[in-house]
Amino acid sequence: MLFMPILREDKDLKSALQSCRTICVVGISPDPYKPSYFVSDVLKSRGFKLYFVNPNYAGQTILGEKVYASIRDIPDEIDIVDVFRRPSAVPALAEEAKEKGFKIFWMQPGTESPEAIKKLDKEGFKIVAGRCAKIESTRLL
Repeated sequence: MLFMPILREDKDLKSALQSCRTICVVGISPDPYKPSYFVSDVLKSRGFKLYFVNPNYAGQTILGEKVYASIRDIPDEIDIVDVFRRPSAVPALAEEAKEKGFKIFWMQPGTESPEAIKKLDKEGFKIVAGRCAKIESTRLL
């Protein structure tokens, strides 16, 4: 059986979103006009439990949720790591996420790192790249 950890098909994306309840949003901004904010707002309204990571806002609250300095600081298990960072920052975030544990590593449009995709894919992790979690959850759920 061929193992395909890069999720591309609608049925795979839908299944992944339905089976996941917790999302760690890395690169959250308190600015309501930034994609990380409005995507998070929609995901929260859809019933996902959100955890936010941004060292610049650690200890503050955004959308009613505490902001953590790193993925490692989150006290609970994470299903999806949803990335809103420059592609150059993504390989290190992927390594940190692997230490924490997750089900799906999700790179929003414009955050895709070929290096991280190749490494995570080779190691058998599930990946979504270049798709918006807000759009896909609205479209598929």
